[in-house]
Amino acid sequence: MKVVILCGGKGTRLREETEYRPKPLVPIGDMPILWHIMKLYSHYGYKDFVLCLGYRGDMIRQFFLNFEEMVNDFTLHLRSHQSRVEYHGACLEDWRITFVNTGLETQTGDRIAQIERYVQGESFHLTYGDGLSNVDIQKLTEFHRQKGKILTLTGVCPESVFGIVEHEDGVVKSFKEKPRTDTTINGGFFVCEPSIFQYLNAPAPCVFEQEPMRRLAADNQLAIHEHRDFWYCMDTHKQYLELNKRWSDGAAPWHVWK
Repeated sequence: MKVVILCGGKGTRLREETEYRPKPLVPIGDMPILWHIMKLYSHYGYKDFVLCLGYRGDMIRQFFLNFEEMVNDFTLHLRSHQSRVEYHGACLEDWRITFVNTGLETQTGDRIAQIERYVQGESFHLTYGDGLSNVDIQKLTEFHRQKGKILTLTGVCPESVFGIVEHEDGVVKSFKEKPRTDTTINGGFFVCEPSIFQYLNAPAPCVFEQEPMRRLAADNQLAIHEHRDFWYCMDTHKQYLELNKRWSDGAAPWHVWK
C-alpha cells in the first residue's frame, strides 16, 4: 500500500516558520515534520510515498534530492575526478517517493483526485503533512479491512488547550494540566479504497473533509478507528514549540521507530 501525504497547504497560522518554507519542512529537532510522519509509516513497513505538493513544493523536492547531503556529515574532495563526496554515517532511508505538483491554491479533495493514477487502483494510506501520532498503522490497516468500507479515518481526542479545575461544593479539589478531551475529531491517518475517487469528481474546489466525507457517511461507507493515545497537530507557533520541546526532552510519543 502506498502512503499519500498532503503537503500543499500554505500554513498561514504558522507564518513565523512557513513564510520562507513549506509547512512539512518545518523542523522537529533536526529533521522536518514530514520526515517524522514518513518514519512512522516506514516503521510499519509502508515505504512507498506519494507527496501532494503545492506551496513551495520545489523545496520539498530539493530536500529529498539532496537527502544524503542534508542528513549526513560528509567530506567534499574538490579536485577528485572520481568519488568527490565521502559520506560519514551514510544515513539513507529505504523509501520510494513520487512527487506530484497538485497546485498552489488547490483544495484537499482536488489534490487527492490528482494522484489517482499513482495509486494504480489499489488501497492506499492518506494523511496530512502536519500531524504526529503514535497510532499503530498496522492495526489501523487491519481495522479498515475488517470494516470493509471505502474510507476509514482515525478518530482522536485532542489535548485541551486549558488546564481543568476539579471542584466540589465551592471548593477546589485538584487541577489537571491540559487533559485529553472527550470530543472525537478527525485526526487524519486514513485508509482509502480506490473507489474513493468517485466521491472526488465534484466541480472544484473540492474539500475532502466536507462534501466527500458527508456523502461517504450517508452511503454508510465511512468507518472510524478510535485512537485514544497521542495525537498532535502542528498548526501554530506554540504547537511547533511544544513538539520541539517534547523531542528535545526525549518525551516524543510518536518516536516509535527508536
